[in-house]
Amino acid sequence: MLNKAASAGMHSQPCSRFARVAALAVMALATTVTVSGCSPKIDNDPQPTVAPSNIQLTSAQRQQMHLYTVAASKFRRSIQTTGVVDFDADQATNVLAPFSGPVSRLLVSLGDRVKKGQALAAVDSPDFAAAVSAYGKAFATARTERRLADLDKDLIQHHGIAAREQQQAETDAANAEADRDAALQALVALQVDAESIKEIQHGRPASPAQAMIRSPIAGTVVEKLLTPGELLQAGATPSFTVADLSRVWVTAQVFGSDLALIKLGDPARVVSGGGADTLPGTVDNIAALVDPDTRSVGVRVVVENPQELLKKQMYVNVVIEAREQSSGLLVPVSAILRDDEKLPFVYIAQPHDSFARRHVTLGYRAGDQYDIAAGLEAGDQIVVEGGIFVQFMQSQ
Repeated sequence: MLNKAASAGMHSQPCSRFARVAALAVMALATTVTVSGCSPKIDNDPQPTVAPSNIQLTSAQRQQMHLYTVAASKFRRSIQTTGVVDFDADQATNVLAPFSGPVSRLLVSLGDRVKKGQALAAVDSPDFAAAVSAYGKAFATARTERRLADLDKDLIQHHGIAAREQQQAETDAANAEADRDAALQALVALQVDAESIKEIQHGRPASPAQAMIRSPIAGTVVEKLLTPGELLQAGATPSFTVADLSRVWVTAQVFGSDLALIKLGDPARVVSGGGADTLPGTVDNIAALVDPDTRSVGVRVVVENPQELLKKQMYVNVVIEAREQSSGLLVPVSAILRDDEKLPFVYIAQPHDSFARRHVTLGYRAGDQYDIAAGLEAGDQIVVEGGIFVQFMQSQ
C-alpha cells in the first residue's frame, strides 16, 4: 500500500507542476491583452501601412531611383535573321560557246572586269570561218545582183530589154539581198564584232581570223570553265559566268509568324564583316513555298553593293523592318528583372516611397525596349535604374 501511495505521489507531482505553468501562462496572456486593449495609442509621426510584398525606401535611397512613366508608343517591328548572298540573276549570265572548235587562248582571268562585247577566249572554229566566208560571198553577190537590176531598170526605160528580163533581175537582186542579211545575222549570232563585219563589206579579210567568245554584258568574270585545247560544242559548252556585282540578292530565311509582318518593298539592312559593314536593301520577292529542309520561307532582298563587299555564298545577318507601324506599351529593357523562377517582373512605384513587384508579359523587343503585352497600364511608374538594389533590399 505504501509503495502504491508513493508511486501515486510521484506521478501526480509532475502533473500538478504542469498545471501551474499552464495557469501562469494563461494569466500572463490575459494581462497582456488587457494592457494592450486599454493603453492609449500614441503616434506622433504616423507611417503608411506597406503591404508585405512592398519594399520601403528612405528618402536618400529613393533619390537614387530613376523612374519611367509607361505610355502608349508607336514603333516598327523588325525581324532579325540570316541570309545567303547570291548574284542578281537579272545582271548575271552564263556564257555559252556559240560555235564549235578547240580553245586556243584564254584572254581573261577570274575577277577581271570586262566590258560588253569584250573577248574572253579565242577558238579555232571551222563554224566561224564558214560563216565569215558565207557572208563575204552573199554580200558580194547581193551587191552584183543589185547593180544588174539597176542597170536593167535603166535599159527598160530606153526599151533596151524586155520588161520580163527586168523583173527577173529585180527578183534575183532581192533574193541575193535576203541571203546577205541571213548571213549577216549568222555572224551576229557568232558574236563577230562590228569592225570585222565592216572589213568583210569592204572586201578585206576579216581580222582577227579566230573566233572570239565575247561577254554579252559588262561585269566581273566570276567563273571560268574552259581550259586551253578544250573542244567546244556550239551552244552547249558553258564557258564563263559574268556578273555585275554592283547589286546582289540576299535570300533571308523567315520562319512562322514573322512572315506575316513582311511585305514587298519593306526596307532591310544587311550586316556583314562582323557587323562592321551595313548595307541597305529592299524586299522584292517572297517565296511561295516552304523549304522542306529548314521549314522556312525565302525572302529575297535586293542590296546595292558598290564596293563589292558582299560575295556569293557569303552568310550575312539580315534585319527586315516593317513599314506598317504598331502600337504598344514600351518600357526600357533595364526595367525588366527576373525572379527565382526566371519570370519577368518590374518594380512599380507606390505611394510614400514604396515599391511593389509586378509580373509582366513580355512581347516584341524593339531595340532596347520591350512591348509589354500584359501587367502594366499607361501612367504606371516603374523603376528603370536601381531595380537590382530594390530586389536586394527585398530579399533581406
